[in-house]
Amino acid sequence: MARVLIVGTGLTGSLCAALLRREVSCPLQLSVWDKAADSGGRMTTANSPHNAQCMADLGAQYITCTPYYAKIHQSFYDELLAHGVLTYLTSPIEGMVMKDGDSNFVAPQGVSSIIKHYLKESGAEVCFRRCVTQINLRNDKWEVSWETGSPEQFDFVVLTMPVPEILQLQGDIQNLISECQRQQLESVSYSSRYALGLFYEAGSKIDVPWAGQYITSNPCIRFISIDNKKRNIESPDVGPSLVIHTTVPFGVTYLEHSTEDVKELIFRQLENILPDLPQPVGTKCQRWRYSQSIKRRRKVVSTPEDQMGYSLLCYSPKVQTKSSWLYST
Repeated sequence: MARVLIVGTGLTGSLCAALLRREVSCPLQLSVWDKAADSGGRMTTANSPHNAQCMADLGAQYITCTPYYAKIHQSFYDELLAHGVLTYLTSPIEGMVMKDGDSNFVAPQGVSSIIKHYLKESGAEVCFRRCVTQINLRNDKWEVSWETGSPEQFDFVVLTMPVPEILQLQGDIQNLISECQRQQLESVSYSSRYALGLFYEAGSKIDVPWAGQYITSNPCIRFISIDNKKRNIESPDVGPSLVIHTTVPFGVTYLEHSTEDVKELIFRQLENILPDLPQPVGTKCQRWRYSQSIKRRRKVVSTPEDQMGYSLLCYSPKVQTKSSWLYST
C-alpha cells in the first residue's frame, strides 16, 4: 500500500487529501502533518478559553465564489452547502466591494470547519506539532524528518505550506528544485498582518448596525468583524466575539514584535473606533507572516503545472508543491 504524506492542514492540504481518497482507486495510506496545534492554516478558527461555543475566525472571513469558480467548481460549493458547512453571507459588511455574479459564504461553525470536513472525509491520519525540516531520498522512498521525532518514509509527498517554508527545507529536496523552478518560487511574495480575536461573556452587547466593516482611515486596523453576527450565530448563552485584522503596513512594521506588544497597540487603535466596547474575557493574537500571496510565481515557461497550480519536483517518487483554488477574504 502506497504511503502518501501531505504537509499542511490548510485548505489545500485537506482538500488534496479528500480528493485523493475520492479519485484514487488503489489503496492509500494517507498522512497529513502540520506544525501547528490544530488544523486550518490561514482558515483557522479560535475558541474562547471560557466557552468553546464562542469562536472567532482569525484567518479568512468569508468565501467568495466568482462566476469563473462557480463554473468549474460548483460541485464543491454545493457539497459544502448541503452539509451545512457553508451558508450564504447575509449580514451587512460595510465597505465590501461586490462584483457582478459573485456569491459570498460564511461557515456557521467557523471557517476551519471546512478543513475539518475534508480531513474527516479523507480518513487520513492527522498529526499536529510536526514541523518538517528535511526531505531525503532513501532506497526509492522519501524520508521526511521533523523537529523532535524519528524520520518516516513515504512513496509520495505533497507540500502545501507557504513557499518560503518550502525553500527552507534541508536535504535532497534542495537538489530537486531546478533553477527554473527556484526562480519561479522565489518570485512569490506575501503580505503580512495580525489578527486579534476578542471573546466576551454571554449577555455582552456590541451595539453596531453591521456585522463587519472595512476601515480605510486607520493606520493599524483594516477590518473589524462581529464574528458571531457575521456567521448568523447569536445566542443568549454564548457571548459575542470580535475580530480585528490589521493593515499590511502595520503588519510589516511590527512583524518581529511580540504578540503581547502588538495586541496592546491594536487595543489603543480599537478604542478610537469602538470606544464603548465591553471588557473581553479572552483574547487571541495571531501573527500572519504569510497572510496572502501578493505576487504569484512568475511563469518562466508555460506548462500544464501553471494551469493546475502546482510544481512537480520529482517524478519517481513524487514530490509536489500545491496551491489552493478556493478564494477567501
